[in-house]
Amino acid sequence: MSRIYNFSAGPSMLPMEVLNRAAAEMTDYEGSGMSVMEMSHRSKVYQSIIDDAEARLRRIMGIPENYDVLFLQGGASLQFAMVPMNLLKTSADYVVSGEFSGKAYKEACKYGSICLAATGEANHFTKIPAQSELSLTPGADYLHICQNNTIYGTTWHYIPETASPIVADMSSCILSEPVDVSRYGLIYAGAQKNMAPAGLTVVIIRHDLISEPMSFTPTMMTYAVHAKAKSMYNTPPCYQIYILKLVLEWLENLGGLTAMQKLNREKAALLYDYLDGSSFFRPIADPDSRSMMNVTFQSPSAELDDAFVKAAAAAGFSNLKGHRLVGHMRASIYNAMPREGVEKLVAFMRDFEKANA
Repeated sequence: MSRIYNFSAGPSMLPMEVLNRAAAEMTDYEGSGMSVMEMSHRSKVYQSIIDDAEARLRRIMGIPENYDVLFLQGGASLQFAMVPMNLLKTSADYVVSGEFSGKAYKEACKYGSICLAATGEANHFTKIPAQSELSLTPGADYLHICQNNTIYGTTWHYIPETASPIVADMSSCILSEPVDVSRYGLIYAGAQKNMAPAGLTVVIIRHDLISEPMSFTPTMMTYAVHAKAKSMYNTPPCYQIYILKLVLEWLENLGGLTAMQKLNREKAALLYDYLDGSSFFRPIADPDSRSMMNVTFQSPSAELDDAFVKAAAAAGFSNLKGHRLVGHMRASIYNAMPREGVEKLVAFMRDFEKANA
């Protein structure tokens, strides 16, 4: 079977260059006689891998020296609890702009005073709240946002103005474009969209936010512990970090995040331009809030949605069915999706529209 175009929201496709490199090194990493899957995380050869991964991430994202980079586990979902356990002292603000920010908000409410700064529930999460719509608490310990909403296909096109540190879940948009890390207090991201296979979570945290957590916080959920141990308190997700290193090498060879942003904008424009001009398919997210990572759309009926998803899968375009909570369709066009994949998808959609309009 030849490779298909995988539009999954995550775990998502990885660059072919990375997969080929990993395959070539599967049984013998750089003359070590071992796979990265087999080697001790305390060995010198593995230490060079994790050090290189951190150095490349810092370089590519422009992470300031006063931030720690942590390679953790548990996915973004574990961060829903780790963030308040470590950062919440008096109160915090949360913006609920989709499913995962809603889960983060509900989890944080277990640990203290949490204020709902805004919610997009009334408009079915089709748009990001404007700055004027945010009800921010003076002196809040932090403001939590989900930078890109995978399920609803929306993203923040501005950084909220607040005196509180911003905590951002960037799971589905990290490494897709340049980010001014200094504008955030903490960034976290599950790796399975743009970075590596599932199992790795990256946390970027400003030094002054690493403090004594709540008294009942487990050791494994304490940022200070992982920062002091340089992500080696326990066995880290070794292979995922290795793949991240390869992805970062691939990104640097492409020209970094500025070049990646240009490619991602071009891919997204191809799909949105077609959808905006179509009389059959309709984009769902508000134009001012559209994500360039996750494009949500629908046909005239649920029956045609199902027919399209099935026909697309048969033609080699997989995982276009929308999330089970909202239905419709969704094309996740992360970094590794080539422009060719989006071009061929649009061509297929045109043909489907002609046959079913």
